[in-house]
Parts: sequence; C-alpha cells; structure tokens
Amino acid sequence: MFIPTLRRLKFGQSIREEGPQAHLKKAGTPTMGGLIILTSVVLTAIPFSSWALLESREKVINADLFFLLFATLGYGIIGFLDDYIKVVMKRSLGLTANQKLLGQLFIGLVLFWVLLQVRATQPDKFIFEVAIPGTDWIIQLNWLYLPLLLFMMIGTSNAVNLTDGLDGLLAGTAACAYGAYAIIGWYQSNQTVTIFSIAVVGALLGFLVYNAHPAKVFMGDTGSLALGGGLAALAVITKTELLLPIIGGIFVVETLSVMIQVTSFKLRGKRVFRMSPLHHHFELVGWSEWRVVTTFWFVGFLLAALGVYLEVFF
Repeated sequence: MFIPTLRRLKFGQSIREEGPQAHLKKAGTPTMGGLIILTSVVLTAIPFSSWALLESREKVINADLFFLLFATLGYGIIGFLDDYIKVVMKRSLGLTANQKLLGQLFIGLVLFWVLLQVRATQPDKFIFEVAIPGTDWIIQLNWLYLPLLLFMMIGTSNAVNLTDGLDGLLAGTAACAYGAYAIIGWYQSNQTVTIFSIAVVGALLGFLVYNAHPAKVFMGDTGSLALGGGLAALAVITKTELLLPIIGGIFVVETLSVMIQVTSFKLRGKRVFRMSPLHHHFELVGWSEWRVVTTFWFVGFLLAALGVYLEVFF
C-alpha cells in the first residue's frame, strides 16, 4: 500500500554515478521506506510493552522503552531530513556532514541525560559500568561513559548506514543483530528489550519481502540511521557495549573497509579494495548481488550467534 504512494510522490532513489554501473538501473526505485519500518515498530512496541508492564504490576515509567524509541526515532528523523532534501528538494548531498553530526550529538546527549535521571532514581542500577565479555570484570566509567555513549551512537548509526548498499543487505543483517538482542533481552528477563527487538525483526522481515533483489523499495537513510541508533541503544540497555562490535560485526567490517580504503589512497595513492564499502568490492570481483547479500547474511547470523553465546553461556 505504501509503495505506490511513494511512487506518486516521486520519492525515487538517485544512484551515484561513481558506484557500480549495474546499480544505475535502480534509479527511480521508491525510497524512504524506513517510514514503513518505524511505523510498524512504534505500533507494535508501545502497546505490547505497556501491556507487559501492566502485567508485571510495575507502577514505574518504562524508561527503557523511552530510551530505545527516542534513539531509534531520533536518528530516523535525521535520516528522514537527509532523504527529504535529497529526494524531494533534489539536493544530491542531503544534509551536510556537520549537520548530521550535530543532530547525532544532540540525541546522544539527551540519552545520557536520561541515564542520569535513571541513576538518580535507581542508584543501584548498573548504568555507567562496562562488563568485559566472557569474564566477571566490570569497569566503572562514571562520566567517561558519556564519550563512550556518543561514540557508540554515532559510530553504529553511520556504520549501519554504510551497509545499506545492496538489495536486502541491511534488512537481513540488521534482522540477525536485532534477533540476537531479542534473545539477550529474554535471557536478562527484560521484556521491553525483547518486545522491541522482536518488533524490529518483524518489521525488517516484512520489509525484506519487497526489499530483496530486485528491490521494489529502499529504506533510505530514514531506516538505516534509525536501525543503527536502535541497535546502539539496545547495547546500552542490556549492558553489552563491548559485545556490540561482535553482534554487529558486519557493520564494523564495512566501516573499516571504507577507512582502510580512504587512508590507503591518501597515503599511498593506491586502493586496497576495488571499491568500498566492502560489499561493492565483492560485486566488482564478479560475485552476483544475491551471492554477496546471502553471504553477508550468513556471516551476520554467525556473529550474532557468537554474541549471544558470549552473553548467555559465559
């Protein structure tokens, strides 16, 4: 129902000329489909989390749900503005890098303020500490948790955004990562985390039906930045900050490939990969788009499973 509306509004994707030439035929495919994902998540997570809260007879504000939705929707709004400027206003660059960064910093600071309020009301709550995976070691960071939080929020949202380059690639890999957090939330008896994560997985799998190759709709920055923000927020709520690079390992590798490529070209004048992010390298090597996507899905699933194993069995 939503795709024809995007077509009528002429919300079509523009394709970079410097990208793989095979992608030029995708120009005009409806984008900003992240609105579908976010709508589904909100309409699912809020009522079911509220119902679970009432069932548990807790008379407290669900700070976890607010934290998760604020992070997800906040970064989604930044992505929407970027998409709107590019698609509707026909300014190919969208928001400037500084504008995006300021928006991401603001949301990160608000989230830190929320954590301060929670600690003030629940002083014994495990908030500004970081656990070392596979050990009993805990590092107390106190105010040093602020730069860690900002790095996680900005880094994860941008890393997930970089991964959104092939039909179904991000939807599948993000579903694996959020699925891992659904299990972790269940293990930690955190109903809000479990419900929110399952809501995102359901939204992504439904979206994937129309986003798999050949894609009928793209999620755009509206979806990718929101998914990154939500993923980082889950790591904060579940206190698995150091497991996030494992569970979201695909996003880390994609980002590293861009950093390596840029650094190598600036210092040596040579490229390490045929094109970055990494998924484009495999395309230019000769892999089909479907082969690249399914391989990344499989690796993403294994990394998500490893993250769950480290949290649940250690």
